[in-house]
Amino acid sequence: MTAETTKTAKLTRRQALALAGGALVASSAAAQAASTGSASGASNQAKLTQVRNATLRIDYGSVRFLVDPMLGGPGSFPAFPRTPNQDRTNPMVPLPVDVAGLVDVDAVILTHLHHDHWDAAAKAALSKSLPVFVQDEADAQAVRGDGFKDVRVLTPTTEFKGVTLARTRGVHGSPAVIEKMGKNIGLVCGVAFKRQRLKTIYVAGDTVWNDDVADAIRTHRPDVIVLNCGDAYVFGVGSLIMGTQDVLAVHKAAPQALLIGSHMEAVNHCVLTRGALQAFADREGFLDKIKLPKDGETVTL
Repeated sequence: MTAETTKTAKLTRRQALALAGGALVASSAAAQAASTGSASGASNQAKLTQVRNATLRIDYGSVRFLVDPMLGGPGSFPAFPRTPNQDRTNPMVPLPVDVAGLVDVDAVILTHLHHDHWDAAAKAALSKSLPVFVQDEADAQAVRGDGFKDVRVLTPTTEFKGVTLARTRGVHGSPAVIEKMGKNIGLVCGVAFKRQRLKTIYVAGDTVWNDDVADAIRTHRPDVIVLNCGDAYVFGVGSLIMGTQDVLAVHKAAPQALLIGSHMEAVNHCVLTRGALQAFADREGFLDKIKLPKDGETVTL
């Protein structure tokens, strides 16, 4: 082998090593980019699980929320008085998911403190150090009395881990309900979840269609609206939450939004079923704009 041939061979080996090193760096960079892209994709995705009744698990990007937890087993508390199905105790159906996984969240949101939204089992299962968001100071005092140490009052501009939690207002019943029950029915709120690159989710809470809901839709322009629409009914008084006509009114106010039905078929005074609401939506021409997930079902948004 000549000197020139040896020199050429050495150069070739050096070039090969350089090329191999470059390929390794490029491969590592590509893997890192793929990993980052995957994580970014997960953080830019929202998932909503209809747990049972009004209980929701909302994974909003990388932030995990539990809304209105009622976690007790079937028959944990009696039927609501002066309502249909008095022979049934509440909840009427079992919890469809494992409690330990369900309560592994970053924060809890309570729209109000009625038993079918905040029960003894939830108070026992949840870590007392978890942040708990409530509608007002009166509810905050009550939840602190349950032993929770980090209770925060929602505002229209609350921020938590990069998510805006905007408190909205509602009315827990028809005008007849408010006239007859007044303060006994209590105050309620909803929440709009907002973050850049994620769909805005408006959880309306225990309310009927009214100016508060219309204002929330105009203000937040939600992509997804969760409606408590089991038409909970009190004899001689009226409906406490949305029924078919309320849902139709919401659709007309936000025809571009996806509606998700909740608070159905789990407590004794809710008389509107998923099947009946689905048939109504079909007749009224908005079946493609509503989802009625079963208990335990997750919807990717």
